[in-house]
Amino acid sequence: MSDKIRVLVVDDSALMRKLIPQILERDNTIEVVGTAMDGAFGLKKIEEVHPHVITLDLEMPRMDGTEMLRQIMRSDRIPVIIVSSHSVAGAAATFKALALGAFDFVAKPRDGAQDRMDEIASELISKIKVAAKARTQRWQSGIPVNNNDKPIVKPAPRPKASPTKIIAIGSSTGGPNTLQYLLSQLPSDFSAAMVVVQHMPEGFTEMFAKRLDESCSLEVKEAQSGDLLIAGRVLIAPGSKHMRVRRMPLGDIVVLSDDPPVNGHRPSVDLLFRSVAQEFGPTSIAILMTGMGEDGAEGVGAVRAAGGLTIAQSEESCVVFGMPKAAIDKGFVTRVVPLETMANTLQVYCSPGGPPPQSKEFKELKMQTERK
Repeated sequence: MSDKIRVLVVDDSALMRKLIPQILERDNTIEVVGTAMDGAFGLKKIEEVHPHVITLDLEMPRMDGTEMLRQIMRSDRIPVIIVSSHSVAGAAATFKALALGAFDFVAKPRDGAQDRMDEIASELISKIKVAAKARTQRWQSGIPVNNNDKPIVKPAPRPKASPTKIIAIGSSTGGPNTLQYLLSQLPSDFSAAMVVVQHMPEGFTEMFAKRLDESCSLEVKEAQSGDLLIAGRVLIAPGSKHMRVRRMPLGDIVVLSDDPPVNGHRPSVDLLFRSVAQEFGPTSIAILMTGMGEDGAEGVGAVRAAGGLTIAQSEESCVVFGMPKAAIDKGFVTRVVPLETMANTLQVYCSPGGPPPQSKEFKELKMQTERK
């Protein structure tokens, strides 16, 4: 019993306190060691049952999940997975919780029925397992993230300029804070266009895009079919929609689809990267950032084969090193870059003239080209 992952379930719904333990204990490596009906009871339970991972509802009476999370992050630093309601308010609270230090989240089914809970069972179980492994690792020291709630002052609208590069980014667990940090470090005159797949349920990506838009000087929006790829714009794939890029006579655009999931994901990083490789070849950059699983690894290979630059976030700056590691292990990654220097790296590679001839970046790019 001692080697099992000890989970504490905190939710004000009696039904959820019954259903979540039921779905978790289908996995014989997980043991639910307690439940609590609000944050105050939850904090007491931590002292009693010593969980490895906590699942946490945010909307609760007395002490809500946000306050409980704050107190956990100050002392216990136990990985917390938010079980979030499918609503605008629920999405806003979830992103706040992620900024405070929550490990990840799953979206609670709208009706909470048992058959609907089955849909999130495998996702919740897999995230608990990853959280348990990561509980003594990088995420505890915190991703550098701008937590300033003041809206950033946006520059005047820019002319719709053609981008120097097309940057495609894939991320999952840890991605929301990581992307917020990266985009906040890029200048308003950044010359590339960016397309992003962040594994996230339908209904959360619109709020996520708005949050990113408010925290950086670039234009960030949830993508719609036909949106133009222009310098300084960041397009986020909607939850449950695939996103591809396409070159068109009147301008380069993104196209969304309801095609079946690829490797269990929709949106899929692999699918986006392959389309970027096919359409933009040597002017493309593929970046795999923090996340669990292997989505994007094969797509990184396609970008490299097409002459594009491939980047993986460094292990020490990832919450979960799964996605970058998968591409590195396959030999598809040109550069491994810490999050703290990612923005500077992109500015060098995306400048209109490319890296200066004497720079390390230019020499690495030249060596990459000569190997092809």
